[in-house]
Amino acid sequence: MAGKLDTRSIGLDIGLSFAHWLTGAENLHYGDWTGLTVCAANVGPAQVAYTDRLFGFLPPPPARILDIGGGAGETARKLLALGYEVEIVIPSAFLAGRCRENAPGATVHEMVFQDFAAPDASFDICLFSESFQYIPMADSLPKCLALLAPGGRIVIADCFRSEAFEGQPIKSVTGGGHAIARFRDTIDSLGLTVEREEDITTAVAPSVDVEQGLFNVVGHGLTRVDRELQAKKPRMRWLLHRLLRLFANDRKRARLHQRLMEQTRNAQVFAANNTYLMLRLAPPDTTG
Repeated sequence: MAGKLDTRSIGLDIGLSFAHWLTGAENLHYGDWTGLTVCAANVGPAQVAYTDRLFGFLPPPPARILDIGGGAGETARKLLALGYEVEIVIPSAFLAGRCRENAPGATVHEMVFQDFAAPDASFDICLFSESFQYIPMADSLPKCLALLAPGGRIVIADCFRSEAFEGQPIKSVTGGGHAIARFRDTIDSLGLTVEREEDITTAVAPSVDVEQGLFNVVGHGLTRVDRELQAKKPRMRWLLHRLLRLFANDRKRARLHQRLMEQTRNAQVFAANNTYLMLRLAPPDTTG
């Protein structure tokens, strides 16, 4: 019996392959564009600068780090090379495989964070690098508190919806994540203290422009093919458009057009609707 297509794994495989071709590493996270020209050639250096900034929130090695939602294992690989002990929690079978390949010295737990259990509270850092937004805060932060060793910290680097965030019924607004106001309320209710915080929204926002530029190149190519079909193969073009309307509703087609043909997903819109933070949180009774 034929199974359902795993489009998520296919998309991740394509994305990671392209990222590796472009930068030499399997990173899909934002870059820190401070002092860099915004172009595809600088995606790799921008991502390196982002990771360097993130690592500034960590204690010096040796320390035991739980990398929650560890991507393809690139961050874990760098942490291991610096002398940290790393465990990864990742729900995707495909990404778990990439983590084992890229960070063979790390222990990989293939499961959702909510199902993860450690024999004791012994992690010095619970790290969320662009994974915090995918886990309900009612689950993520309390669980981290139970996993931290004495003196441990929670480090988060992620996008939050600002108070100005305006969702659209048809077209998408780039960015997302938990609402920043709700996040502030949650950490207050848990007695967490913000030890260090950096708002790097403007530093990472150009990543959106570079990504959109790539999609516009694809869109230009498709437009060129469409014009050629219209001139020389009109019946084939009619059939292809008919199939598109059959398998994609108005909303999906509008978002596809936005992604490929427009520039409404850009750094300015991202910065107006989102707040990107790197921060370190201390549990109750550990500050001072």
